[in-house]
Amino acid sequence: MASSKPSQNTTANAELPVLIIGAGLAGLTVALHMAESQPVILMAKRGLGEAATAWAQGGIVGVVDKEHDSIDSHVADTLDAGAGLVVESTARYIAEESADAIRWLVDQGVPFTEDKSGPMGLHLTREGGHSHRRIAHAADATGKAIHEVLLDKARAHKNIQILEHWIALDLITNRQLDAKTQRSKPNRCYGVYALDIKNNRVETIEAKSVVLATGGVGKVYRYTSNPDTATGDGIAMAWRAGCRVGNMEFIQFHPTCLYHPSDRTFLITEAMRGEGGLLKLPDGTRFMPEHDDRNELAPRDIVARAIDFEMKKHGLDYVYLDATHLGEAFIKEHFPMIYARCMSLGLDITKEPIPVVPAAHYTCGGVVTDLKGRTDLPGLYAVGEATYTGLHGANRLASNSLLECVVIGKAAAEDISNLKTPVMPALPLWDESQVEDADEQVVIAHNWDELRSLMWNYVGIVRTNRRLERALHRIKLLRYEVQEYYANFKVTRDLIELRNLLECAELIVRSALMRRESRGLHYSRDYPGTWAVSYPTILTPQAEGAETDSAS
Repeated sequence: MASSKPSQNTTANAELPVLIIGAGLAGLTVALHMAESQPVILMAKRGLGEAATAWAQGGIVGVVDKEHDSIDSHVADTLDAGAGLVVESTARYIAEESADAIRWLVDQGVPFTEDKSGPMGLHLTREGGHSHRRIAHAADATGKAIHEVLLDKARAHKNIQILEHWIALDLITNRQLDAKTQRSKPNRCYGVYALDIKNNRVETIEAKSVVLATGGVGKVYRYTSNPDTATGDGIAMAWRAGCRVGNMEFIQFHPTCLYHPSDRTFLITEAMRGEGGLLKLPDGTRFMPEHDDRNELAPRDIVARAIDFEMKKHGLDYVYLDATHLGEAFIKEHFPMIYARCMSLGLDITKEPIPVVPAAHYTCGGVVTDLKGRTDLPGLYAVGEATYTGLHGANRLASNSLLECVVIGKAAAEDISNLKTPVMPALPLWDESQVEDADEQVVIAHNWDELRSLMWNYVGIVRTNRRLERALHRIKLLRYEVQEYYANFKVTRDLIELRNLLECAELIVRSALMRRESRGLHYSRDYPGTWAVSYPTILTPQAEGAETDSAS
């Protein structure tokens, strides 16, 4: 069912809902598992179809071909892509659960591309960094297929209340309680303040547990493959509430996004290179053999840096991804969405190569959680791209992200189901008695544009200390301006998102400054070497407002 206002259960703690913020694969997985035993509120800040999941083309990893593939092989590929920073026990746990994750999605009705002679009757493809064909997919629109099926399930479930066009402002913890209550209770998450966007009203929503499934921070960059929802909301809220974040310097730039005046966010799936697509300069020369022995199937960070190098070397705005030699029938069968989108722009990819550029694609760090999605704050969970579990290390292996959503999402749901419902204190209402309607929005628009430009120019694929320090200085000034605006005017979605992006931008830059080496997705001209042994970058907020940093 759907509702425009959340249910309130102040007097009936036994019926307190679980609040899930985000309606992509991570949030939907938790919701569908949780709703069998208790009420769930599923919150989406835009339309339900606008999550990043729906944009995922390639597929989801599943070690289902036991004859030719193995858990050990998947773990080894993940460790290799992660450049020494993957937590092996995390990679192994998720690989071991991969077959069950695929089976659960099949049971939900996800229409994966079939191969009657293949394992589980599925057609498996291969992507960069994988040593075997182990990617289950639905043609070249896997995320869309998964998302639509699970959304339909959620809409039909009697225990799931859906809030569309609601955005969370902040988590409610002991910090928001009165002094006496705060001192007498251990700190935990009790719910959120959330803006009902259509009615322009901030509500207090209490919950048994809150799950952050808010995705990554791609919109902090000028060029990104991410939807408009990717503004780092969950990471910023968790940080402000006292949770650690990890590995925020590792932002994955997808090597191949369409370069076209009318569409600069359309992703050209890694699977196209997995099936034989070739990267070329305008004169037709292949360049990947000069950069890595794995050629076009090298991990994404290597391919993105290679493209960036060739563009700067030759003064190019883009390079080409050429799939014409695969044949018209093959392209139309395996990449129908890409073919259709490009044709709509006047580009026939069966006859001409695709102009591509790298773009910010995936956030490999985030809120520190364990393998059950638990954060540092009791009552608060996080799942998916908003998290750091140790799976991705310094670079995400292709298609591991959707798998992580399903595996950790299920584990989080099971853990929450076993929790006792907390005794809820009286939660204070949102106070906007001292604020007024903004007289103009230009401050938000200008600061948003400036942030995305400076992050692209100073904190991109190749970094230097000087650029990072300049970025940090300007981000702090922007944060001050926006916080002053936040304190004096009524909140809007754009203001909330800009505040969160600035928070995340500072975390990215601070983490990058701490890493005095080049590793995975973080490449520094000042520190081009790679340490023999390295550690994740963990930032820890302190209750008094200071923060501590560590690489451990």
